Amino acid sequence: MTAVQLDDIRNSLEGAVPSTIVTCSPEGVPNITYTSQVHYVDDCHVALSFQFFNKTRRNVLASRRATVRVMDPDTAVQHMLRLSYLRTETEGPLFESMKARLAGIASHEGMSAVFRLLGSDVYRVESIEAVPGKAPCPPPKRFNRLAALRVLSTRLAGSTDLESLCAALMDGIREQLAVTHARLLMPAADGQRLYTLASVGYEESAVGSELRIGEGVIGTAAQQRVPIRITFMAPEYLYTRATRDRYAADPEGAPLGPEIPFHGLAEARSQLAVPICAGAQLVGVLYVESPESRRFGHEDEDALVTLAAQLGPSIQALQCAVEGADEPAATAATQAEPQGAAAEVRHYGADDSLFVDGDYLIKGVAGAIAWKLLREHAAGRRRDFTNRELRLDPDIRLPELSENLEARLILLRRRLVERCPFIRMQKTGRGRFRLEVERPLRLEHVQ
Repeated sequence: MTAVQLDDIRNSLEGAVPSTIVTCSPEGVPNITYTSQVHYVDDCHVALSFQFFNKTRRNVLASRRATVRVMDPDTAVQHMLRLSYLRTETEGPLFESMKARLAGIASHEGMSAVFRLLGSDVYRVESIEAVPGKAPCPPPKRFNRLAALRVLSTRLAGSTDLESLCAALMDGIREQLAVTHARLLMPAADGQRLYTLASVGYEESAVGSELRIGEGVIGTAAQQRVPIRITFMAPEYLYTRATRDRYAADPEGAPLGPEIPFHGLAEARSQLAVPICAGAQLVGVLYVESPESRRFGHEDEDALVTLAAQLGPSIQALQCAVEGADEPAATAATQAEPQGAAAEVRHYGADDSLFVDGDYLIKGVAGAIAWKLLREHAAGRRRDFTNRELRLDPDIRLPELSENLEARLILLRRRLVERCPFIRMQKTGRGRFRLEVERPLRLEHVQ
């Protein structure tokens, strides 16, 4: 019989069925109890959740041995894992990932107030044995994620700029991976927040919505550079409920100012956040959610991690290519004189926030860009601009690493479409665009 590998039974490590752990005291007294989580680390290691200093914990520290029984929730097949204890981690990516998943499991079991992760105990898997029993029921038909990923990757490879890549990504995730709710987030200039650049599946546009790095599933995935997957409802990690109040109360945090609330599904029973990196640099986060429990399994996680590995260098390369381009602008058609009542545009210098007719539009680097464009247009009827000049303009106060200028232009363009349709940014060439204004503007700057 072929030996069972840990990769073969990853579905048994999802936490849908509680696992049992057997240990033995130095006196030879066995102890059997449940363990909240058996976390797949790699093909030779697992991590168990350390939540209480109890008999199990004392026995493990004394003998450095444990046996865990796991069950596949779809087939009821059981296996025994014989483990050797190596170490305990109390911080870092593995700990944060297990902490987030434990919150989901605890909530599912109605034990959120009891289950608190103290550490991640890492074990080497010495052997895996199948538990004798009846022949398993046939596993459910598996969705071919590799074929879907192939189609999606090919589409992304054909993108010529960041905006087309975002569109191909959101459409591909929906069509090829059958994910109904997704968003792509990028780091803000302050390095403390993430903002939504593209989304699919939400009734209210998510573009521009913000959250703080380190908060919830998305923020923790960004901070720790590790994918985090929740398979059950987890109130501690839902974003519609808790980030702004804690942010405002944090004495170390920067002033909030105006922002676009981070709305998601009211009851996201499954969540998966995957960091997007290019080398050591965080480029963004890919986030998917679903109202169904256990919607995202380890194969979905593997697919999105693979996708993120392609996205990181692609996003970085497309931004640099566009910002360095010097393509001639398209011939401009004569613009009609602005008509109608003047729009009141107010700019606040403290955070570069912009309000149009009293409604918040944008802030930060994107707000500074918008203010420059509108001032230039109002003063000299200038309409044509380039990415390069924006990057070199000291008034915009771009951060030292300004390779995501293109992302901020996309964000500004989409916010204008949603909030101010009488102001448009039309592409006229690679790295070039034209500002079209259909109403008179009355500009006001406030320090």
